[in-house]
Amino acid sequence: MVRKRDENRSLSSQLGRVKYALLHFTDLLGLLKGRTIPGDIIDEALKDGVGFDGSSIPGYVEISESDMVMKPDPATFALFPEYFYGRSVASFICDIFRPTGKRFESDPRYISERSDEIIRGEGYEPTAAAELEFYLAKSDNNGGITPLETHVSDHQRYFDITPGRDLTETYRMDLADALSDMGIIIERHHHEVGASQNEITFKFSSPTETADRIMRYKFVAKGVADRKYGSIATFMPKPWFGKAGNGMHVHLGLRSNGGRNVFYDPGGYACVSQTCRYFIGGLMEHAKVLSSVVAPTVNSYKRLVPGYEAPVYVAWSKGNRSAFVRIPDYFPGNESEARLEFRCPDPLCNPYLAYAVLFEAGMDGIKRKTEPGDPIEENIYHLSDARRKELGVGTLPSSLKEALEAWQSDDLCFRALGKETAEKLREMKMTEWNEYEKSFPKPTSEVTAWELDRYMLA
Repeated sequence: MVRKRDENRSLSSQLGRVKYALLHFTDLLGLLKGRTIPGDIIDEALKDGVGFDGSSIPGYVEISESDMVMKPDPATFALFPEYFYGRSVASFICDIFRPTGKRFESDPRYISERSDEIIRGEGYEPTAAAELEFYLAKSDNNGGITPLETHVSDHQRYFDITPGRDLTETYRMDLADALSDMGIIIERHHHEVGASQNEITFKFSSPTETADRIMRYKFVAKGVADRKYGSIATFMPKPWFGKAGNGMHVHLGLRSNGGRNVFYDPGGYACVSQTCRYFIGGLMEHAKVLSSVVAPTVNSYKRLVPGYEAPVYVAWSKGNRSAFVRIPDYFPGNESEARLEFRCPDPLCNPYLAYAVLFEAGMDGIKRKTEPGDPIEENIYHLSDARRKELGVGTLPSSLKEALEAWQSDDLCFRALGKETAEKLREMKMTEWNEYEKSFPKPTSEVTAWELDRYMLA
């Protein structure tokens, strides 16, 4: 109780100098929404919330029940860098309520919180981390957008840190500083494979808190790029044909309520336990329907193609980045490192929903004792079709439409998200596919103007 009073007192002292607060929440498609309030009514907003029109938010409510309330979560208070707005501006992440005071069942953050609570009720503590890739880009002379670095070849850009070649190091430091000041613990950052492609890694937490950090990370990455560098940070999965795509590899773990890592077994393959293997089995069994949530756009499936490092094969292994589930093998035998990496998500997924469906699939695997089969330690990209068939290696869907069709035979999303929310999400994504298919009825691997317009700034 004393600690809670101290936290409230600390927050009150910081609010005194805040000119404005941005109240953020996430719609079903994973887009950040919100409104701005003056600093002198933040206390009122924290107590009572702020009303808004929920019927104008994709996937929320009908116009006949449009009144809703966004209520800031005090634990998410953070200050933006002052150069963002030229004044002191705070940020809160909000929970969404109906006027009755009941939590809104289709609020993605609420769905993630419910998922966390269910898993805790089964005796586990879920943990999650994420590695988001993005490009730093600029407008070109033809009205398009190109990577910021066009002065050297794309060849061998991974971990490029040479001054004069890497033009993004200072930007990454500024972004890491901003995120650190907002309470996000940064572990490392580096230049990725593509020209001016970046990745910043932050510390793991609960799935819901990690999803909060993902949404904040994307907002701040765009803010630093725009306000300090006059550039564009794009998280579009495949912004340019022929260049590396942007992934969001997620790391998943389970601990007992006593803190023991239940994915760890020093005698197991890659030092992972049978429980972890069952969890992987659940991910593999539900791989197709999971794709519709973790790779949720038309453009996602232009990243998930053979020939790049994006995983398209339903297999698992230690240290093998050609499999869609990888057991990190940096420090064998270190209990704290035992986890799995799920490699097919991209940064345009709704992270709250993504973690909810991933843990639903993994926990289903544990409950049903779903075996994942033998690990594949060969480079799957180089195997023949016959060899992959012999090993029982499946493939992910090749399009958003194919991923959504998997809902007909797998009810995982209905269980994880709730029937009404799942139906709304599927309808919205089918509408998105139909709009694309009208303009491009023949399959194309090219990145279209339709995609650039819809996803480049998402």
